[in-house]
Amino acid sequence: MKQFLLIAFCAASLTSVAPVVDAAQIKRACLASDRSAATRDRCSCIQRVANQALTRSDQKTVAKWFTDPHQAQELKMSQSSRDDALWDRYQNFGQMAQAICS
Repeated sequence: MKQFLLIAFCAASLTSVAPVVDAAQIKRACLASDRSAATRDRCSCIQRVANQALTRSDQKTVAKWFTDPHQAQELKMSQSSRDDALWDRYQNFGQMAQAICS
């Protein structure tokens, strides 16, 4: 019984820690970019906006665009309704980030 409780506790701990490890993808990508305007404060602000405007899955996708902008172009040109919806959320995020974090 003790072993079961220990396993259950560890599993619960991992599920509660996993989102923290996965968080701030946009901020990390922003800071790693070679953009001169990518300051710690600005990237933190952009991450806060991303947390409001994008799902975690969206953030994972968008963070990849910092190193490979061509992926964004491919998504934009896609004919899929799912990709169109992500592009709309991304544009909304960009407008919000520009207004709040500039």
